[in-house]
Amino acid sequence: MIRVLLVDDQPLLRRSLAMIIDNEPDLTVAGQAGDGASAVRCARAARPDVVLMDVRMPGLDGLEATRRICTDPALTGCRVLVLSMFELDEYVYEALHAGASGFLLKDARPEELLDAVRRTHRGESLFAPSILTRLVAHYVAAPRPERPPAALRGLTPREVEVLALIGNGLSNDEIAAALVISIKTVKTHITHLLAKLAARDRAQLVIAAFNAGLVRPR
Repeated sequence: MIRVLLVDDQPLLRRSLAMIIDNEPDLTVAGQAGDGASAVRCARAARPDVVLMDVRMPGLDGLEATRRICTDPALTGCRVLVLSMFELDEYVYEALHAGASGFLLKDARPEELLDAVRRTHRGESLFAPSILTRLVAHYVAAPRPERPPAALRGLTPREVEVLALIGNGLSNDEIAAALVISIKTVKTHITHLLAKLAARDRAQLVIAAFNAGLVRPR
């Protein structure tokens, strides 16, 4: 079972999300919280696999709560999926740098939300298409160093290819098809990338790909 912590300051929305989650045979609600401080406490107590985190909440907001959860040594297996009504750029950037594994809008369909929870649990990064497009545009427009970042010089050519595809939003299956390799080989490359780039999860690999200029304009 994938254990999910629901964090939102609107009780009605939390109940709706709980009904959607608990109706799935492989998902269960591990707890609920109405603000960031409660979310951190609940995460430490319940040890969920995935946290669905709102951004705007009274007191401690979702971004700081995400940062605290993602930097807590006791919660290394917990992944945060930010769920917000707003796709403001600063929210996306702050959520990513806080350690979130993805950013989804609240107008997503139930099946998209469930898929996002499962993919986040598997270690994939997840972004709403409109957010990913703008995120890519932001990094593509930024100045690039003339030489590859030092971290990339420690990667094999194949690992750089995999990193580029991750940055461009491809799933493991899509990467395997694009490079004509097995899923197992893709996962091995990702494991090596995480270690070599000192990345916590796939979302940080996306950031590394952006910073290295490996993402193509759309």
